[in-house]
Amino acid sequence: ANIIYKYTLRLLPPLRLSHRSQAATTLRLRELHRRLSRKAEMEDAASPNSGSDLNLGGNRGRSIEECQGMIQRSFRNPIVKFLMGQMEKSGCRVGDNFVKAVVCTGPVAGGYTKGRGITVCSNYLTIQDEVNQVVIHELIHAYDECRAKNLDWTNCAHHACSEIRAGHLSGDCHFKRELLRGFIKLRGHEQECIKRRVLKSLRGNPYCSEVAAKDAMEAVWDTCYNDTKPFDRAP
Repeated sequence: ANIIYKYTLRLLPPLRLSHRSQAATTLRLRELHRRLSRKAEMEDAASPNSGSDLNLGGNRGRSIEECQGMIQRSFRNPIVKFLMGQMEKSGCRVGDNFVKAVVCTGPVAGGYTKGRGITVCSNYLTIQDEVNQVVIHELIHAYDECRAKNLDWTNCAHHACSEIRAGHLSGDCHFKRELLRGFIKLRGHEQECIKRRVLKSLRGNPYCSEVAAKDAMEAVWDTCYNDTKPFDRAP
């Protein structure tokens, strides 16, 4: 049976933040949360039934049709276009239905399934930036499988390697995104973020125990973190 390796952490939009002080950062984060809450209240008032059937776990998200439109717009993103082009060059055709919007039953943003393509969870994503990030992350998994014909998702080291690369090359662990998740650290934040997210993803792999996941990640870290293909360097 195919195994879906899900992209589990909620993505948040980038924000221009001052690095002058932790106090200033905290104030801006509070203001962002206030604005987002106010926006949600206004949208609810204008359309009280909007997304009610997708309101899983308190996240309204988008309808499948809306999300599918956002997926189509993500194809204009330069990194998405580049990755899809590289897959085609490697002999892996990306068809019209390779990336699909679906309703997910768990709090995940999307996933990649061997032989089936990428799913984007419409009911847990709200803005275009979130959809772009999911598509980029999952395309890196798809590219890895395309170029490494022997990639075995039940192998903890293989899975860890692809997650390391996806975390590093997708921008998931950009400093501003980490701030919005509540992780405030100026130095070494990116690698810590990637390791945290890799281990969380591997917990969903029934073939990887907690110890096996950590050992696998540490064993392949240097090789996979420094492997930036198909990019010349990390975007």
